[in-house]
Amino acid sequence: MFKRRKKIALGNKILDFIWPAIGWRRAITYNMHRLARLPDTAFAISGGFACGAAMSFTPFVGLHFVLSGILAWIIRANIIASVIGTAVGNPWTFPFIWTWLYKSGTWMTSGKQLDSMHTREFSKVFGHILEALLSLDVEYLMDTAGPVFWPMFVSGVPTAFVIWWAIYLPLKYIVRGHQKLRLHKFGGRATANGKE
Repeated sequence: MFKRRKKIALGNKILDFIWPAIGWRRAITYNMHRLARLPDTAFAISGGFACGAAMSFTPFVGLHFVLSGILAWIIRANIIASVIGTAVGNPWTFPFIWTWLYKSGTWMTSGKQLDSMHTREFSKVFGHILEALLSLDVEYLMDTAGPVFWPMFVSGVPTAFVIWWAIYLPLKYIVRGHQKLRLHKFGGRATANGKE
């Protein structure tokens, strides 16, 4: 009943994810409304979203959905909201996130950074890591991933903790306010219908 008449092609869906056709402001507002309408408490929704956002600030690329779902399950938050929260890590934000994690991680560990090729071209580094994983070459994996992954992991833990609280606290009040507004709006309609 509520399906589209014309299905959107996969390429258009991907393009719309990278650059929304309705515009960024409208897309963010729409997703915030969808988030606040989830049938759960303000803690569960905002905590779940914060789990997804926090996991986006870890170097576990490809596991953000799974890890955010596990973290949300552990703290009794909404798992769907945690999956939505992983959208904080996207093609527009990952270069900044990875640069922050690497630079702050090297500062926290040895203070020595790799050569400029590694710091600028994370896609090549992750490509080498994937190649090492697929060939099951542990020694090559440690040589390529270790110098990059370890500083990012060390920085990712405190960064994820800070991001969780920075997202959770304001979002809890936004979701709670939206839920109260909806309850007042639809509660008033139900009362009016009951009187008729």
